[in-house]
Amino acid sequence: MFETIEQVIIPYISGLWTLPWILVGFIATIIIAKFIGREKIDKIMKKVGLILLYFFVPVLIFRIFLNTPFGQDEISFAIAVSGIVLFMYLLAFGYARYKSKKLNLQGEQKNLFMKTVLTNQGRSSAFIGSMMLAIEAWRVYAAIFMALVGIALFAIIPYILSYLHKKEKKESEKAIKALPWFLKLYPWYLLFFVIVGILVQFMTGQKSADLIGYEADVLLRLYTAITIPAALYYVGAGIHPTDLKKSEMKKLLGMDTKKEKSDHWVWVRSIFFLTVILTPALLSVFFFGLYGLGLIPAAWLAVIIINAFLPITSTNMFLLPYGIDKRSTAHVVTWTTLVCVPIVVALITLFDVVFGF
Repeated sequence: MFETIEQVIIPYISGLWTLPWILVGFIATIIIAKFIGREKIDKIMKKVGLILLYFFVPVLIFRIFLNTPFGQDEISFAIAVSGIVLFMYLLAFGYARYKSKKLNLQGEQKNLFMKTVLTNQGRSSAFIGSMMLAIEAWRVYAAIFMALVGIALFAIIPYILSYLHKKEKKESEKAIKALPWFLKLYPWYLLFFVIVGILVQFMTGQKSADLIGYEADVLLRLYTAITIPAALYYVGAGIHPTDLKKSEMKKLLGMDTKKEKSDHWVWVRSIFFLTVILTPALLSVFFFGLYGLGLIPAAWLAVIIINAFLPITSTNMFLLPYGIDKRSTAHVVTWTTLVCVPIVVALITLFDVVFGF
């Protein structure tokens, strides 16, 4: 039985075979919604997302680090990723300041815009980014990126937003509802699994099959292999067909001749440009240059470039109480997902074929 699981089941829920699960999630959700309603599905999928975040993603990352010696190369990559994440948020901050002046925003509107742009630089590394874990040569690098992005998104950014809120509160008595405890805990919870996996590997020098036996290792690999197609199904289920409107696409591209009273679509276009065009372009030019000079390996290049194109994470909606714009965030999450998921799938396939991972 265990040989069947290893040779027949696991290969078909691993690697590039997992990519169609986005389409499966999208189509299945449309069909199911006809019977139970879209709103109910969204509530269920929100809980499913938390289950994946807490009970599947950390165990998968633990297994990856348990089976990989964490040496100088991995440490160097972790330092490089820390620099990339810092650059991305500094770029978002600088871009937000520039655009706020150009749009002539003042007072509360300027603060709202600044915080919304900064927050929406956070990418969907845990769900859509999990596709990279399907390629064995990228797994450790992708896991490092995922862990550090998680710390930035759920630990550092909320702290910055809280600080900005306290400054604003001197002029306003509006209350703030803190980030839920389970999301405050998550980055450190994820980091715990990373550290334990590294320590066990360092102290024993053995892989999971040697430590827990063949049968238990097969079950562990089956359990963690489910993570990737499940996460991609979750992504597909989160795409709303009702958002695929020609009228909204025109507004996103600035082609709609009817002007709204608010600057909503100007904000959406600004954030879309930052996340889908400006950030990936700058990172691509820099790291393709380093790769061309032979300063970084192909696996580093692939993981960094693909992460640069990841869409904005839907979990940014949890940060609404910190004073970011709900409507703009919802629209940029939707449209970056629709645009970036095909790009990410194409890049994963392209890098895998070109570099022969």
